[in-house]
Amino acid sequence: MKIEIWSDVACPFCYIGKRKIEKAIAKFPHKDQIEIEWKSFLLNPDQITQPNRSSEEYLADAKGWTLEQTREITANVANMAAQEGLEYHLDKTVVANTKKAHRILHLAKSTGKGDEMKENLLKAYFTDTLNIDDDAVLLTLATEIGLEESNVMGVLHSDKFGDEVDQDIYESRQLGVKGVPFFVLDRKFGISGAQPDGVFEETLAKAWSEFAKANPTLEISEGDGEACGIDGETC
Repeated sequence: MKIEIWSDVACPFCYIGKRKIEKAIAKFPHKDQIEIEWKSFLLNPDQITQPNRSSEEYLADAKGWTLEQTREITANVANMAAQEGLEYHLDKTVVANTKKAHRILHLAKSTGKGDEMKENLLKAYFTDTLNIDDDAVLLTLATEIGLEESNVMGVLHSDKFGDEVDQDIYESRQLGVKGVPFFVLDRKFGISGAQPDGVFEETLAKAWSEFAKANPTLEISEGDGEACGIDGETC
């Protein structure tokens, strides 16, 4: 069963949500039959990368908050992240456009390494406070998970996978996604935001129940009946 997750690299609740769905899947009896697909979402498509500007200053200006309010809010978010075992440094994160990072994510997805790349990008942004719009940073993050340098450079020096990012965003609009993270289970059940653990566990169980009805598996009665084995040793 597929779980599609729309999220942005610079969304603090997306990393928290990633941990929550991972915990729910880890407890799930059929976890080996769950596939996660990361989908792109741009919270601010026109964001101008500003590596020398404080994220707290940017947030304060963008939201109309005071710096004191901004620091209080980001501290609360960091505490939420800590409860999931994540280390956030929101006072040092780099204001950055994320579309290039999403294009690299699609490259990774094409080689079966989407989840590894997503983790690398989120950690780089929130924990390591790196500029995820910087070519050198993205190259390092991508080659760390085994992507070929030439393929990564080919994406960084072109618009490759831009259409895939746009398609993800188009799909999110068709589904009515207003914010991220947004989880779609088997295209039948949705979870909006980093909700309590129980919501993930209950929705996963409900989605699987419907999926199993539509995709029944053969039940085999094990016993002592004689049979020829594929190893050729019993016949």
